[in-house]
Amino acid sequence: MSLRFLTPQPADPLLAMIAAFAQDPRPHRIDLSVGVYRDEAGRTPVLQAVKEAEQRLVEAQASKSYLGPEGDHAFVEALVPTVFGTAPGVFVEGLQTPGGTGALRVAAELLALGGQGRTVWLGLPTWSNHAPVLRAAGLALRTFPQVDVASQAFDLPATLAALEQARAGDVLVLQACCHNPTGIDPEPHEWRQVAECAARRGLIVLLDMAYQGLGEGLEEDATLLREFVARVPEVLVAYSCNKNFALYRDRVGAFFIASHSATCSTNARSNALALVRAMWSMPPDHGAAVVRTILHDPRLEALWRRELDAMRDRIAAVRGALGTHHAAPALSLGAIAGQKGMFATLPLSAEVITRLRGDHGVYLAPGGRANLAGLPLGAVDRFVAALEDVLACQAA
Repeated sequence: MSLRFLTPQPADPLLAMIAAFAQDPRPHRIDLSVGVYRDEAGRTPVLQAVKEAEQRLVEAQASKSYLGPEGDHAFVEALVPTVFGTAPGVFVEGLQTPGGTGALRVAAELLALGGQGRTVWLGLPTWSNHAPVLRAAGLALRTFPQVDVASQAFDLPATLAALEQARAGDVLVLQACCHNPTGIDPEPHEWRQVAECAARRGLIVLLDMAYQGLGEGLEEDATLLREFVARVPEVLVAYSCNKNFALYRDRVGAFFIASHSATCSTNARSNALALVRAMWSMPPDHGAAVVRTILHDPRLEALWRRELDAMRDRIAAVRGALGTHHAAPALSLGAIAGQKGMFATLPLSAEVITRLRGDHGVYLAPGGRANLAGLPLGAVDRFVAALEDVLACQAA
């Protein structure tokens, strides 16, 4: 048969962990592996602003006809001021995508057009799906150390050293805020140096923005993106509403081109639309319609912002509680309090991660990533006690 060349592929380790957690009968098990927000009761809530917007759509939506490859244009336009601010002298074009991953794939395919010899520079550690999405478009990747997990710090010298090797037309991939998997964002002066270097080297910058509002606030989390847009002539943005609107399964995203040239941004959008037509043809409507409804209504937008603030405050409270603990002499959790967003990466061996799961029902992603948005405040002490026990056994 023609498909005999195919061989079985290994299961995604994170997805396998989800299944293992679901089958674990221990009532006090803790799931810090899956990257979704959970409240203190362990639920991923549907926001009240979302519920009200959905009710309006049920009552008023007159058609389920196709939107076109660009998706909901009003949704895209409503996001622009939230993401980019006023951005004087910058021309922004965009289109709707199935989640932030869809936006990343559009960016990758767009960069692959006529990009023979172009290199994509990707700092490590990073989200586990970045490299597969970029490679699937045929792009050549070079990685460099961007975050030092052992010292829990952004590695500015290594980042700048890598960029000095890049050629004009190469691509730098960065996360705009709330770094996944570490929660370690550069300081503003470090971000500014990276932006200046990227502009001087003639690089295209691809910014992945999946967590706006879950770090310090909507405006604060957009500051560094706007720094790049102001300094770098060509910036691509992959944006997700899945986290900050808690619309995970509705897959709500947008792809933006921000350029100092109106012709460049317009041409890039037309090429992106042609690529989209051959990938998913038309994006799904519902989630984007919900976001557009919220952002077009001052009362619903204010309600959403309050709910987003509450999510961010809960994550910050978990970080603060963890930051007061020292799990063992060799592992201080103090740095976690100053990091941002949903994730932290603990410098733990594979053996420790396995024993945490087996002995205590604590599920971390491979590599030590912990989704702190999944940790109830009431379980912080139990989580730290599990760490202390496993690390003590390892040291014995």
